[in-house]
Amino acid sequence: MNGSTLSQSTKRSAKIVIVGRPNVGKSTLFNRMIGKRRSITDPMPGVTRDAVRIRSIIGGHPVELIDTGGYRVDARDIDSLVREKSLKLLEEADLILMMCDVQELNAEDESFIEHLRSYSGKVILVINKVDNPEREHSLWNFMSLGFDHVVGISAAHGIGIDILEDKILEIVDFSRFEAAEEEVPRIRLAILGKPNTGKSTLSNRLLGLEASIVSDIPGTTRDVIEGSFTHRGTIFQVMDTAGIRRKKKVRESVEYYSVNRAFSTIEESDVILLIVDVQEGLTDQDKKIATQAVKRGKGILLLLNKWDTLQNVENMEQAVKDRTRYLFPVLGFAPLIPISAMSGMGVDKMLSAAYRVWKQLQHRVDTPEVNALIQELVSSYPPPRDTHGHHKIYYGTQVSSNPVKFLLFVNRKKGFPRSYVQYLVNNIRTRLGFTEIPITVELKERSGHAK
Repeated sequence: MNGSTLSQSTKRSAKIVIVGRPNVGKSTLFNRMIGKRRSITDPMPGVTRDAVRIRSIIGGHPVELIDTGGYRVDARDIDSLVREKSLKLLEEADLILMMCDVQELNAEDESFIEHLRSYSGKVILVINKVDNPEREHSLWNFMSLGFDHVVGISAAHGIGIDILEDKILEIVDFSRFEAAEEEVPRIRLAILGKPNTGKSTLSNRLLGLEASIVSDIPGTTRDVIEGSFTHRGTIFQVMDTAGIRRKKKVRESVEYYSVNRAFSTIEESDVILLIVDVQEGLTDQDKKIATQAVKRGKGILLLLNKWDTLQNVENMEQAVKDRTRYLFPVLGFAPLIPISAMSGMGVDKMLSAAYRVWKQLQHRVDTPEVNALIQELVSSYPPPRDTHGHHKIYYGTQVSSNPVKFLLFVNRKKGFPRSYVQYLVNNIRTRLGFTEIPITVELKERSGHAK
């Protein structure tokens, strides 16, 4: 990667992998254990396709919880990739939570259980949907499977979760792992874009592992995949999301939740990596993602992926950039970077830009400096007057970073020219060190003045 060093975060936590056939409640348990809805839960079998990883705390100890795709005996196409990934995770796991449905033990369960025999010392058989006395009696049927640790729970209702966590604390030797520490600052990257533009390929390159399943089947990634890596001493956290589709193409409920999850990651991220297929160009869906990111004051990089597929024409890069800026001026501030997620071309430049954008998001300007600039701008180009008299700006201050927001106190908000506010925004951005991020300037009437 152009001489850069990428590696997984060196922090080592106990890895707890949740496995089982589709629709036994793996993702519901995962969400219950981390305390928020991260994996998609849906009655349709096979909803979770990728291994979803997230850091959590159990009994004061840091753990990495991993939710896997469902295991199928007759797996084909994408399901075979899911099964293969689930089996690979067994070896690296420090603890395996094998989930079964108390109502049924079928051939897929039995097949998977045979794979687990060689790992039996680090397996807890978790029997889900034990939510009434009759099902509690059925729990005994699973004792004959030969595992030392069997726990009955109801992931949906939270029954037995405390017992399961006590069992985890009993089995895992946490002295082998680092103690919980205060989280160090990290840059949160959300990889967004239309389906099949190379999001998972980029995620896998950054993380150095096959965290997302990569195939040419559009819509392969449905969950938000998380992982972290270090680059030049900075920790980056990656969220690889499902592709955004047009509403009329969002037919399955799981696709609906995936799209909403992708948009929710905008809130959780610092910098959006918006991947655009350079052959297709910026689409309406890309513009919607970018608009949401700008509204929320997030950093955003426009990544022109598959750049290496273009013909090598003189001034091609500048021509593509100029056209993109022309078609979507709202992102005139955003870095635009040609990359190839497949080969790694441009990825080092992308990470440097992401760090630079993140630093601008953290930047704060002292109030005296803000007001010195405002006075200079007002003196050079005073606000225009209207039928009610002159518009005046008394003073301003930066009220927040990440997102960056300024508050200007004025005599009258009503009728304050939008063009003048944009004039202020442009100068604040270029003069105070916010050249590559969106900023917000809000007006507030000073107390005692008419509205």
